[in-house]
Amino acid sequence: MSAGIGPQEAVERALATSKADGCVVIATNAAATNLRWANNTLTTNGVTETLDVTVIATINDADGTKAASVSRNVISSDQVEALAREAEATARTSSVADDAAPLIEAASSADWDDAPADAPVAALGGIASWLGEIFEGARGAGQGRFGYAEHSIGTVYLGTSTGLRRRHAQSGVRLELTGRTADGSRSAWSGQGAADIGALGLAAIEADVERRLAWGQRTISLEAGRYPTILPPSAVADLMVYAYWSAGALDAHEGQSVFSRAGGGTRVGERLTDVPLTVRGDPAMPGQECTPFVVAGSSSRMSSGFDNGAAISETEWIRDGELAALIQTRHSADLTGLPFTPWIDNLEMTAPDSTGAVRDLVAGTDRGLLLTCLWYIREVDPQTLLLTGLTRDGVFLVEGGEVVGAVNNFRFNESPVGMLKRIVEVGRTEETLAREFGDYFTRTRMPALRVDDFNMSTVSQAS
Repeated sequence: MSAGIGPQEAVERALATSKADGCVVIATNAAATNLRWANNTLTTNGVTETLDVTVIATINDADGTKAASVSRNVISSDQVEALAREAEATARTSSVADDAAPLIEAASSADWDDAPADAPVAALGGIASWLGEIFEGARGAGQGRFGYAEHSIGTVYLGTSTGLRRRHAQSGVRLELTGRTADGSRSAWSGQGAADIGALGLAAIEADVERRLAWGQRTISLEAGRYPTILPPSAVADLMVYAYWSAGALDAHEGQSVFSRAGGGTRVGERLTDVPLTVRGDPAMPGQECTPFVVAGSSSRMSSGFDNGAAISETEWIRDGELAALIQTRHSADLTGLPFTPWIDNLEMTAPDSTGAVRDLVAGTDRGLLLTCLWYIREVDPQTLLLTGLTRDGVFLVEGGEVVGAVNNFRFNESPVGMLKRIVEVGRTEETLAREFGDYFTRTRMPALRVDDFNMSTVSQAS
C-alpha cells in the first residue's frame, strides 16, 4: 500500500468515529497492472493502486431502522472520519430500510492484520515474452495482433460494529487477443479469464485466432433467419452472465422477470431444459476462487448492506435442468420462503459426460453457423429476457461437419433462458472470458453449445 492510511486502520477509524446505532465499513485496496498492444507492438503498460472505503450507517428510531451508504477514495484519517459522519447524517434523514436486519456477527479472520496483496509488474513477464513470439509469427503471415492483458488483486477488509472482521484477497486476470489481416478484411478474437495468470492457456488463445483467420479466407453471404448455431464458451458466457444478473429473487417474486411464475411466486423447481445442465457458483471453485462472504456496498434488489460478512457457500442455480435457486438476500428469502443464497462472483455450466471440444460439435453439424463471440448486448424484454446484440470477429458456415468459410455478421434476438430448451449438444466445460461482459465478470467456466433455431434477425454491417 502506498503512503497514507492503511485499510485496516481505515476500517477501525470509521467504526470508532461513527455514532450510528450500527456501522459497516468496507475498505478495498485495489492493485492492478496491465499491458496493451497494437499491430504487433507493445504500446502501453500501467500500474494502479487505490483504497476505496464504504461506510454504511444504520439508525434505529420509532418507525424502524434507517440506513445510508457513502463511498469514496481515501488517503487520510480525516477523510475516513468525514465519510463516517456523512453516512450517519444521511442515514438519519433516510426512509426506513425494507431490508433491515441484525448485522452479521463473526470472529476475526486469521489474516486480518496481513498487508494488502500486490499485483507486481513482473507477473505479466510471461505474457510479454509470449507476445514477442506471436508478434514475429503474425508479421511473417502479414497479420497484426492487438489486445489487452490485466492482472488485478483486490484485498477487501470488512468490519462491523458487531465485532466482525473479515479479509479476503481476490486475484483476477483477463487477456484478450485480436488478429487482423493487413487489409482489414478479416479479424478473429480469443480471450480467457482466470483467478491466476498461470491458469491462462496462452498457446490455445493464439491457436484460436490463427484458426479463425484461416477459416475466413473464403467468404459467403447469408440471409437472416433461424439457424442451428454453435456457440463457443465465450458466447455462452455472455448470455449466461446476463441471465445470472437477471436472477434476483425479489424481482421474480414480484412478477418482474423471466423467473416469475405465472400466477405469482418464482419458477424455482421448474424445468428450464431437458438437458441435465447444472449452473453453479462456488467461492472455492478451482482456478476461479472468489470472495467467500457477502460484500455489499449498498442495498439493492439483489444485495443488502445488512448481509455484509455472511458466509457464502456453493449454490446450484440450475440443477439437472431445473431452476434450483435465485439470488437472495435475507430479506428476499423471508419473502419468498426460499433459502438465503447470496450472489457469488463466479459461474460454471456443466453437463454429465460432455467432453467434446468446439471441433467435435462442428463435426456433428450437417449445416449451421459457428460463432466467435457476441457484443453490444442489450435487453429488449425482461419478462422473457429477450436480448439483442451483434456477432463479431468471425461467423462461419458449417456444412457436412466442416467449416467451409466465413459469412456476414448478424444482429441476433434471443433469450438465454428460452434458448436452453433448444440445446441439442453440449461440449466440455472450460475456462473462458465473456467478450461483452468480461470487464465486469471474469470468472466463468462454460461449455460450447449447439442450439437449434438461433434467431439471426437481420444482417449486420458490423465488422
